Amino acid sequence: MTGPLGRGLVEAAFLAVATTALLAIGRRDGGSARARAARPVAAGGAAVSLVLAVLTAAAAAALVLVLGPGGGSSGTASASLLRAELPGELMTRAPWPANVARLRARLDALGLPALGREGTALHTHQHLEVFVHGRRVVVPAGIGIDAAARFISPIHTHDASGIVHVESPKVRTFTLGQVFGVWGVRLTRTCLGGYCARGRDELAVYADGRPVTGDPRVLPLAPHAEIVVAYGTRRELPRPLPSAYAFPAGL
Repeated sequence: MTGPLGRGLVEAAFLAVATTALLAIGRRDGGSARARAARPVAAGGAAVSLVLAVLTAAAAAALVLVLGPGGGSSGTASASLLRAELPGELMTRAPWPANVARLRARLDALGLPALGREGTALHTHQHLEVFVHGRRVVVPAGIGIDAAARFISPIHTHDASGIVHVESPKVRTFTLGQVFGVWGVRLTRTCLGGYCARGRDELAVYADGRPVTGDPRVLPLAPHAEIVVAYGTRRELPRPLPSAYAFPAGL
């Protein structure tokens, strides 16, 4: 779980575990002020070490309480994001169509449902901009929507503005890798579609104007995030680099 809710739960769990542990220490070390004053100064250092150990354990326990023993809620989906290839995945040069061919198979591989209608438990929006050698690539309408088969992915697009809609029947974390997985366009640490890092050409990803380190596929989709995926040389990056997007009223 990520975002403000996840952080709040971690903080609450941390405080609860830490408070309980420190109260236990207080009871163990209870006694008269005279008895405590008679203890060697070295005992103070031991107490500090004990407190630090308790706080460290509390932090770990808080994460387990919130995230579970596996450290997350979608281990299967995360593993599928990092697989070599998804059904019907495009490894061609831009531009790329909405690519609904084999959409249902990709959703199964990603651990996402094929919905009869848009979910309402979670409704967020992000803006995605894609560049290849300095030229903007259209993020097409209809990603994640199979009108013929009458189903829709929780992640989809309604127009070619680059706005990504997340409309899920369950509150969960969605990622950039799932956006490209639903779209059916290859995205790895070094490749975008038919373009892979070579020489001075590289894949760069930015969220709200800040570079994304590590694997971009696991980047969580924060509400109203401005995400830039760019392939090419550093000189070909858009200037200024988009760091925010003016979403229409109501989104």
